[in-house]
Amino acid sequence: MSETKILIEKITEGIQEKKGKNIVVADLTKIEDTICNYFIVCQGNSTSQVSAIVDSVREFTIKEAKTKPFAIDGLRNSEWVAMDYSDVLVHVFLPETRNFYNLEHLWADAKLTTIPDID
Repeated sequence: MSETKILIEKITEGIQEKKGKNIVVADLTKIEDTICNYFIVCQGNSTSQVSAIVDSVREFTIKEAKTKPFAIDGLRNSEWVAMDYSDVLVHVFLPETRNFYNLEHLWADAKLTTIPDID
């Protein structure tokens, strides 16, 4: 399994660990001129849950994939936090912020994979 696939798996596990919902993995590898190869989008129901998801993803990727994010932006208000893993960008939203920006629609020509919620 490639390093990127392992990273995506660990990011997803980190999101699920804190009950993040509506996880979508966008494969951008077939699209030219993108800033990364994969987007992972999910949501938390409160700013504290968004922060907890970000912390969990960071822990899972450091421990399990031996990778830490190059940058994390948006923690001040935690409505939309972006985590930059170079090849993979993780976006953790509040539901209303996610609906407003609608990233999945912007990348509709990407291959989108929905990860089932864990309850």
